[in-house]
Order: sequence, then C-alpha cells, then structure tokens
Amino acid sequence: MILHIAPILPLLTPLPVLAPILLPRRVANRLGPLAGRLVISLAFLSLALCLLSCIALVFVGTPIHESFLEIAPFGITVYFDVVSSIMLLLVACLAVVVTSYSLNYLHGNPDQGRFFKWLSVTIGSVLLLIVSGNLGLFTASWMAISLSLHQLLTFYGHRQGAMMAARKKYLFSRLGDVCLFVALGIAWKEFGSFDYTKLFAAAAAGTTLPLQVFAFLLVAAAMLKSAQFPFHGWLPDTMETPTPVSALMHAGIINAGGFLIIRFSPLVALSPGALELLAAVGGFTALFASLVMITQTSVKRALGFSTVAQMGFMMLQCGLGAFAIALLHIVAHSLYKAHAFLASGSVIDQCRDAGEPPTRTYLGLRGCLFSFLGAGVLVWMFSPLAGVTHWGDPGEVGLLLILTIAIAQLLWNWWSAAPSPWGTLLGIAAGAGICGVSIALHEATRSLVGHAVAPEHFFPLAWPIAILTVLAFLLLALRAFLPPSWVSTPVGQSLFVHAYNGFYANTIANRVLNKIVPIKGDHP
Repeated sequence: MILHIAPILPLLTPLPVLAPILLPRRVANRLGPLAGRLVISLAFLSLALCLLSCIALVFVGTPIHESFLEIAPFGITVYFDVVSSIMLLLVACLAVVVTSYSLNYLHGNPDQGRFFKWLSVTIGSVLLLIVSGNLGLFTASWMAISLSLHQLLTFYGHRQGAMMAARKKYLFSRLGDVCLFVALGIAWKEFGSFDYTKLFAAAAAGTTLPLQVFAFLLVAAAMLKSAQFPFHGWLPDTMETPTPVSALMHAGIINAGGFLIIRFSPLVALSPGALELLAAVGGFTALFASLVMITQTSVKRALGFSTVAQMGFMMLQCGLGAFAIALLHIVAHSLYKAHAFLASGSVIDQCRDAGEPPTRTYLGLRGCLFSFLGAGVLVWMFSPLAGVTHWGDPGEVGLLLILTIAIAQLLWNWWSAAPSPWGTLLGIAAGAGICGVSIALHEATRSLVGHAVAPEHFFPLAWPIAILTVLAFLLLALRAFLPPSWVSTPVGQSLFVHAYNGFYANTIANRVLNKIVPIKGDHP
C-alpha cells in the first residue's frame, strides 16, 4: 500500500501548512487564538506526512522522482532522497515547536491571526522547496519563502529598525532571485528542461562553459540567501521581529542557501572557481562574524552574528567539497539555534539564579601549549577510528585542524575553571568524548548521504584557502588564551569598539539603502 502512495506523499507534506494562505486577513484576525491552534494542527499533520514519506523512501529504496503536472518548461515534480528526507524531517519538527511556542508568545495580540497565517505559509514554502524536483518549482518556492517571510519581518510595521532590516532583506533576496532566473534561462537553453535528473545527467557528461556560469549563479544566490559578507547586515538587524520568527528564520530559512548548494552539488562541483569563491567568502564571513559576535551585549544580536558565522562556516565546508558534513552542520546548528532563540528570554533569570561566576585561573603559555598538544593528540587518535584516512584532502585536513582548535579551547576553559589533577583528567575525558562523537557523526553522515551529493574533490586553490582559514580561526581562538588584562590595553579597547560596530559594514549599507529607499518617521 505504502509503495503505491509513495510518490505523492512528499508532495502532500507542504500542502496542509500552505492552506492558510486562502484565509483573508480580517478572517484570520477574527479567529484569534483559534487560528494558532489551527496552524499547530496543520503543522502536526505535515509532520505525520513527513514521517510517512521517510518510511516510504526506505521501502522504495531509491530516490522518489515523480512528475504530476508538466507544462514545459515548468512542472510540479517531486524529487525525494536521503538529503530531502533529512531536511524535511528537520523543518517539520521545527514547525511544530515554533508554532506551539507562538500560541503563548502572541496571546492577546489583535494581529495574531495574520501572524499565524504567514508563519504557516512560510513553513509550507520551505517544505515545498525541499521536495521540489524541478528548478522552476524550486525557484517559485524560493521566492515564496522570501515574500511570506517579509510579511513576518514587517509584523511590527511601526518600528523603523524592523522596516529597515526587512527592506535590506527584500533587496538582497531580489538579487538572489535574479541569479536564479538567469540560471533558469541557461538551464532551458542548454538542456531544454528544469528537471533535476536531466540536469544531473548533464553534469555527469562533463563540464561546459554554460555549466560553469550556472554554478557561479547558484553560488551567488546561496551567498545572498545565507547572509554572507557583505550581504549579512540584515540578519542581526531583524531582532525586532517576534522571537518565533527569529527562531524559524535562523534555524530553518537561512539554511536554504546551504541546501541549494548541497542539492545541486553535482553541478556546482564542476566549477572549481565557483567553489573557490564560496570557500573564500564563507571562511572570511565565519571569521568576521565570530569576531563581531563576541563583542555584542544583546543576547539576540549575538545569536544573529553567531548565525552569520555558522552560515559562513557551512559555506566554507561546501566550498572545500565536504557537502555531507555541511548537511550535518545544518541539522546541528538548526536544533541548537532554535533552542537558543526560544530560550533567550530566560537567560537573565538563569544568570541571576547562577549567582557569581566561578573563579578562573590564567594558565599562561604552558597551559596554551598543553591545550593544543592534548587536542591534537585526541583528534589524531580518533580520526582513524571513524574511518577518516583522506589526509591528502585539503577540506578534510582543514576541518580536522579547526576541530583541533575547538577542542583546545574546550580544554583551556575546562582547566582554567578546574586547575587540579582531577579537573585535568575530566577535561581530557570531555575533550575525547566530544572529539569522538564529532568525527563519528561526520563519517556516519558521509556514509548516509555520500551517494546523494558530489564526491569530495580537489581544486587549485583548495590548499591555500584551507590553510588561510585555519590560520584565521587560530588567530580568533588565541583571544581566549590571552591574559584578561589585554582587554584594557589601547589596542584591545580599539578592537572591541570597531568589532562591536561590525567594522561599520552594516552602517555603510544602511546609508546607501536609505538613499535609495528612504524611511521617514515611524512608518514605511
């Protein structure tokens, strides 16, 4: 029975949460809390359909590819494989959590019906994007996500900051749409189809100049969608939107750029130049946003720059060819960031209940050396156990070295808080556990979805980009090993001020945008 309905199940998944678009605004607001309960019920229905789709995929054993309506060059086509199932299950679970949280968050708001309507449509558009098997349907879903999200970002239309952030997001999204529209034209001219299977077949036949341009356009669209430098400023500025929107946006929607690259990895991998650009911009964005993040005093704004940094790191992974690891990064970051935003309101209470922070000991140069030595030994020991043997791959080596830096920081922080033999042993045990789990998850993900993405590869600038990225992360990590007094130095104070203001990149963008589309008073 399930084999007979398998092709239609993925297509049915987005439909329940897309249905509220038929509700007029006045009707939705009159429903009030009932609109919220309706959307929650629809989200649970979509989750149930998602689970059935994943079960059907297991029974079928091969990617589900079905066309329900073909009106050349467009069509309603489903392409559902392991990558799609992971992303679909992730977004469906987030939808249930975010909609349930929103019911209490917006209790008593007279516009809550309108909010739930557009929240539901946004979620449905993301689900449709994931299961689409046609570049035309993908582009339509991509635009629908942006337009419905805009309604949520402008929910508080009287706030000038919210409107400025929404307009920046709108402008950058339209630039991304232009990239996809040009890619559509190239796909139709060269292949006569938008269907994924035909595009992937063309990629298997070898690279051509149109495919190179196609890859660059996809990379540009992904960077615009995922808030890469210098198009990052809108994301930290959207904190005036309701918290559930921030959670959904940072945990789900912002990953659309990464999903685009992973989905079309067989095509993007044919262009070393596109991957080099992706790795270089992603690595710089990760370093830049991480430096700005540690200076922020607002919890939500720090989380915003954290998302920019994580998206940059994910793009770096894709640029270095580690598409499977990038998918794992998407899942882990989404779960963490959704919890972080939805729990952000309780941080003050947690800090108050915690009392005084524990005293810390500065370990000096010897402690720094032991931290890095211990981390390096742990990574070296665990990597063969998880099957990581490709030490000649710049992407593999770069990511393992970055993991070493992260484990070194963990050991340093642990030993600073517990400078004793027992604390040293516990720190090593914690570092070993995190290192082992991390590498094992990487290998398990690669084994699970390796056949669904492009194989890892080499390109001319892979080694220089990997080395420079590792050095940049090392410099960023070294600030944790400096003595506390360095912040009081003139250099430390100057760096703090510039980093706190995002090195003024966003200020320049705001001024340019305000000249193009001025915002007067409190209303757009």
